[in-house]
Amino acid sequence: MKVLKFGGSSVAKPERIMQIVEILKQYYAKGEKFTVVFSAFGGVTDQLIGMCQDAQNNKDFSLSLGAFRERHVTAVEALIEEQNKENILLDLKENHDDLEKLLTGISLLGEVSPRTLDHVLSFGERNSAYIISHVLKENGINAAYLDARKVLKTNSNFNNAKVNLKKTYSNIKEYYKNHQEIQIVTGFVGSTEQGVTTTLGRGGSDYTCSLLAAGLGADCMEIWTDVNGVMTADPRKVPKAFTIPTMTYSEAMEMSHFGAKVIYPPTLQPALHENIPLYIKNTFEPDFIGTLISDKKDDGKNPIKGVSSISSVSLLTLQGSGMVGVSGISARLFGALGRAKVNVIIITQGSSEHSITFAIQPNQIAMAKETIHQEFEYERQSGLVDDIKIEEGLSAIAVVGENMRYQPGMAGRLFSALGKNGVNIVAIAQGSSELNISTIIKQEDEKKALNAIHEAFFLSHTKSLHLYMVGVGLIGSTLIRQIQEQAAYLKENNALEIKIVGLANSKQMLFNEEGIDLNDWAEELKEKGTNYQRIHQFIDKMKAMNLQNSIFLDNTANSQVAQSYENILDASISVSTPNKIAVSSTFLQYQRLKNIAKQRNVSFMYETNVGAGLPVISTLNDLMNSGDKILKIEGVLSGSLSFIFNNFNETNDFYTIVKEAQKAGYTEPDPRDDLSGQDVRRKILILSREAGYTMESKEVQIHSILPQSCIDAKTVDDFFEELKKNNKHFDTLRKKAENKGEKLRMIATLENGKAEIALRSVDANHPFYSLSGSDNMIVFTTERYKERPLVVRGPGAGAEVTAAGVFAEVITIGNKLLASSRG
Repeated sequence: MKVLKFGGSSVAKPERIMQIVEILKQYYAKGEKFTVVFSAFGGVTDQLIGMCQDAQNNKDFSLSLGAFRERHVTAVEALIEEQNKENILLDLKENHDDLEKLLTGISLLGEVSPRTLDHVLSFGERNSAYIISHVLKENGINAAYLDARKVLKTNSNFNNAKVNLKKTYSNIKEYYKNHQEIQIVTGFVGSTEQGVTTTLGRGGSDYTCSLLAAGLGADCMEIWTDVNGVMTADPRKVPKAFTIPTMTYSEAMEMSHFGAKVIYPPTLQPALHENIPLYIKNTFEPDFIGTLISDKKDDGKNPIKGVSSISSVSLLTLQGSGMVGVSGISARLFGALGRAKVNVIIITQGSSEHSITFAIQPNQIAMAKETIHQEFEYERQSGLVDDIKIEEGLSAIAVVGENMRYQPGMAGRLFSALGKNGVNIVAIAQGSSELNISTIIKQEDEKKALNAIHEAFFLSHTKSLHLYMVGVGLIGSTLIRQIQEQAAYLKENNALEIKIVGLANSKQMLFNEEGIDLNDWAEELKEKGTNYQRIHQFIDKMKAMNLQNSIFLDNTANSQVAQSYENILDASISVSTPNKIAVSSTFLQYQRLKNIAKQRNVSFMYETNVGAGLPVISTLNDLMNSGDKILKIEGVLSGSLSFIFNNFNETNDFYTIVKEAQKAGYTEPDPRDDLSGQDVRRKILILSREAGYTMESKEVQIHSILPQSCIDAKTVDDFFEELKKNNKHFDTLRKKAENKGEKLRMIATLENGKAEIALRSVDANHPFYSLSGSDNMIVFTTERYKERPLVVRGPGAGAEVTAAGVFAEVITIGNKLLASSRG
């Protein structure tokens, strides 16, 4: 024997009922023995409650009643063959007339009693099961309608009646013994010994199913709903949630206690007591395996079965010196709350016994506070306990799994996932059974926490990175293209799913939590973007989205954006940027940003500040972390200056080559920005700080290569005129170097804690001698690399390599997250 139950969403429309008919025809054809419980058509129970309220308030309920009649008549018209409609419609009319009389009585009295409300609500299930029983008959199934009031006997606690299990089980066995048809049963309703209609409260149809299963000694129960079983998390909050194939009753109870909506624990007690397996199935995907809930634990590798949450809770704390070592405090506290019908969700107490903290529903705060103050009035007046502390705006999250007890490190993994995403834990609770670990967090962090935990336990082989990008010019657009081209490879081979969820240019910004379409991002930003004027607008939205594994990418040279890094890092969002302004500002600010990133356990990466895509900073860090001592750093750190001096020869005078560099885009529109050495100063300053020196920008000495007349020129054109006049000066420098067999190079040097930038000539033995094009080169002389220094060489500028450098940092951050979740 199987006992099946179909919920309101499954029978909401005639076409859905026909889907159920097809499912049951398969069972019937196989020779299965089964009985089926049906809820009211979707939305009907709320409609009946609304009619009662209208009648009670002396409002016109006729339109609602008419809609109720019409809905059920329409179902008959759609589902029943013409020759069989008349008798069914007559029976329905009799039901509807009785309902109208009840509503009229309520209207006359101006009151709806719990008893009358139960009678009114019963019409939903009675109509539904009655109609469907006839539909099944017409489709070849030997079905019969069973009004559950005949067998389910309860007390007279209307709206939430308690079932007389002994009498009910006896009735069920006797009735089914004498009725061999497939019984189609009304859910949710029962009756007293006197035949007065009652309802079974929340989850009543599931309870009916469970009672029938227990009474019949069924082999299994099947609850058919509109989802594919019990999910690892709420799919509305965690898009990557998936169906749990098997779980124990204990796990299911814990999941539902913490917000999982598929089952309601009290309704399953009869089946649980008899160890009857329960399947959760999807009416709309009947071939999907769903979830099996039983008393058998699986030996699956994942110790966690699911992550569940209660979105809104409040935390109350009773504390005071008078509680330490005093027995009976807990009994008094929770006894008083129990008498006041305050439901306690979570309890946690430190070993010091100085305080007891517990979570309740926010709507019970006032009752709880008053109850506790009354119970501990003497202690409060004596100063032994403090006034109750109340914390609101919180959520409760629980990870559930019976196998947690067999695997160490589960709590650490949970707390790590939350910590790395900046989610602060307000309270923690875990029972000795280790069936669940519960945490209380800020309500605003609920969705991020659920996704972070779900990813850590169920998707630890993959990570979703959420990127927010400001600056979509040459570097930004190139980076978007690179991400788009490499996304599939990274997902398959590196287990990284990269989503750009925020974009901004100088005028507009665009956000999409599911990821912006990279095929059409420019058009979307233009057409759907909102007004963007200041960086705080972008940051506020980014923080409000509160997504896990978030990374902020600054592809600008904007000082306001750079000044916002502190705010971003403090929100537990990693930063990757080619913008040199922040790291080359004051040493104190550089140090502050690094420390905030460390405290928040996020990454602050700026490799591209010095050598675009070249591994300059990472190489320096590796050398120092491995214990090597930096003796000297030399660098040709400007692509524009490299191009100029690599191509300055007897056939190309200095004026000509600078003009060519400007035209080719190697220099800024005003080449003095490059020739002044200011950009190189920022780069060597950053390297000096990474090498451990407390250095400020003014301490970097620049030996200017430009004559004063060139520096003082009012316009760019004037500058070039002066530069042309000074060609002889530069030719003299070049010839002097050539006479010694050397070449001119603009070199930044860090040695003995001092940094300088100067035009120097180098011989053929020096690595800089062979530079060509616009390449950068950095030479590290260390204790280990003293005789043959370590050289890093390659393009130090350009959109492709700079974007690639930022992209590499995104991947590095992702790999760190992957490693931590697997650990």
